[in-house]
Amino acid sequence: MTDDAPATGLTELHARRFLTTDAARPEKVARWHAKGRRTARENIADLVDPGSFVEYGRFITAAQEGRRDLADLVVETPADGIIGGTATIAGKPCAVLSYDYLVMAGTQGMRGHRKSDRLLETVKRMRLPTVFFTEGGGGRPGDTDIPLVSALDVESFALWGELEGVVPRIAVVSGRCFAGNAVLAGCADLRIATPDANLGMAGPAMIAGGGLGTFAPEEIGPVSDHIANGVIDILVDDEAAAVAAVRDLFSCLETPAESGDAVDQDELRSLLPDNDREGFDVRPVVESLADTDSVTWLREGFAPELVTALARIDGIPVGVIANQSTHLAGALTSDASVKGADFLALCGRWDLPVVSLVDTPGFMVGPDAERTGLVRHASRMVVAGAQLSTPLVGVILRRGYGLGAQAMLGGSTHRPLITVAWPDAHLGPMGLEGAVRLSMAGELAALPEDEREERVAALTEEYRKQASALNAARMHEIDDVIDPAETRAVIAATLRRA
Repeated sequence: MTDDAPATGLTELHARRFLTTDAARPEKVARWHAKGRRTARENIADLVDPGSFVEYGRFITAAQEGRRDLADLVVETPADGIIGGTATIAGKPCAVLSYDYLVMAGTQGMRGHRKSDRLLETVKRMRLPTVFFTEGGGGRPGDTDIPLVSALDVESFALWGELEGVVPRIAVVSGRCFAGNAVLAGCADLRIATPDANLGMAGPAMIAGGGLGTFAPEEIGPVSDHIANGVIDILVDDEAAAVAAVRDLFSCLETPAESGDAVDQDELRSLLPDNDREGFDVRPVVESLADTDSVTWLREGFAPELVTALARIDGIPVGVIANQSTHLAGALTSDASVKGADFLALCGRWDLPVVSLVDTPGFMVGPDAERTGLVRHASRMVVAGAQLSTPLVGVILRRGYGLGAQAMLGGSTHRPLITVAWPDAHLGPMGLEGAVRLSMAGELAALPEDEREERVAALTEEYRKQASALNAARMHEIDDVIDPAETRAVIAATLRRA
């Protein structure tokens, strides 16, 4: 071996490495920046700790040597359009993958699949929380070097899917994300999206090929649709904000801190209206209980009658579920039940204790509600609560009525580690006035109409005393009635002892 051989090899290595960087394609990068976008490598660099990224498979190219020159493939298809490796985020080990839209529109090549398969197997072995930037156009039909007929034996989707419950998985969606790329996003535990995202199980070409019409990419799965239907968990302004959101979510995976700062807890005493029939926004209650600036809201535009969030309470990462009485009085609809069941399952997978803030008249009922599959979906939420593997703390803020309240509490007021109520709360098998009308139907029917409503009001007021939180505590249906200002301390003390 000659003296200059190592230097020659090293020179070639650095040259090939350069070709995989953004600096090797300045014109493409400039056009991308002009659209207000960041490259895949820029997003990864912003997300992970400096110097921590260990890349896998950077030198692979698209499997198209049968129809393109190798030199062209090296320059134009670096990493086969998918960048991936291990890293740390705020010191926590993780894996990061990102399709590269500047390489063949982020489509999924056969060698790229082999790389993602290798990484996902490594993720499972190393138990690494994973972030996946999934923008791209789906499967690529132009690869020629690997014999295939259907490519249905590709393992990437199964490998990614079987990581559910093994490691936390977060998908980030910007721009166009169709077909296989969309499935990877959909299989993640949580999806963060920017306003320009389009997410669909097929792109324009596949839709047109199926004879289903001609559509622009922007018409397929826009953000406005997916916020309302619950596909998107967190909507952010841009890719920089998406990276910040990922970092916030990763903070929920950290071990509990010794304490955390919060607002004066006396404020909780005045957040509920005096009239218990008046709706109120429950989000300030959540924010007051939580550590300052620690709340991340999930699926805000889907089933707004139920609020879900990740937060910290006195340094302890938690999931928070709460009824929102400004929408349908906080009744649990089919969509709310799906949202609740999904959230409880997420908290179980991510090993997060759950705090449930209850203010509900129960499940939404009636013929219209039943047409939405309420029986199936409502029962699913009950099952999810009963099977919750992490600690649950229940707080009845105002109304805890019927099976809906039970579903919020894991199926029973005795399922949480502790169930407490605020002083003006009421509990019952159904709404108080409804219970009066049902139980006293015969007596009320015998009364003259002008006396009937007066009698209902009087009986309801009597029942209100019986259904008070203090009376429920006297019967040991709940564990305690507390000053609202004590709530944060009770939650934190219980969870630390768990």
